[in-house]
Amino acid sequence: MEHKGRTPWLPELSGQLREVDRLRRGGRYEQALALIRQLAEEHPTQLRVLLEVGLTLAIWGRAPEEALPWFDRVLEMAPGHLTTRLHRALTLARVGRHTEAVADFTTVESLGHRRLIILYVKRAESLRALDRHAEAERDWSKALLDDPGNPWLLQQRAQARARQGRLEEAIQDLTDALASEQEDTVDPELLRDRGALRAQLGDTAGARADFEAGISAFREGDPPQLLDSLRQGLQGTSAPR
Repeated sequence: MEHKGRTPWLPELSGQLREVDRLRRGGRYEQALALIRQLAEEHPTQLRVLLEVGLTLAIWGRAPEEALPWFDRVLEMAPGHLTTRLHRALTLARVGRHTEAVADFTTVESLGHRRLIILYVKRAESLRALDRHAEAERDWSKALLDDPGNPWLLQQRAQARARQGRLEEAIQDLTDALASEQEDTVDPELLRDRGALRAQLGDTAGARADFEAGISAFREGDPPQLLDSLRQGLQGTSAPR
């Protein structure tokens, strides 16, 4: 039976797609790509096959520009295919076409995709790239409704709020992010960010305390430039002699 005009699925393709996935996950990308391209030539109206060509190129082949036409072919036949539209949005964002990505993310949201937290995070990143910080903040807030207290999400929302000049709210987000972490795993980057905002508000003592705590919390494996920025922040809040 056809579903909304789509070509009926052929059961024998399921095993072939499992083989494509096995090859991809086993690091045999070229063989996987050759097989999925062959299947697409033999079954040019099978939406899932065309989608898998795009996914193979975009994810395993790291060739997002080459993947986009395959996603477009699926959407020409089935504009409401949410999984394809979501992957098209993700791929558009990867190649810097953020306005188009935002439009696709919004379409997916309006049609009710189940993986909304991924959508909010990725749309927020595209909105940030477009300097649409108020809208990005909205999406970080939506993501936090799905994952309350997530320190990374709180940090991202803090950055969006700071770019709008809402420094006190941004500081509160960073404070909440720090409170959600275990004492022995405090992220010095959060302390650096909060210290910088406190310095902007003229809270020199608070900023200095954050920079000092960040230096103390610096861990092996953290980027050296983070330590440099903490030291620079501390130096900038030191009282002149």
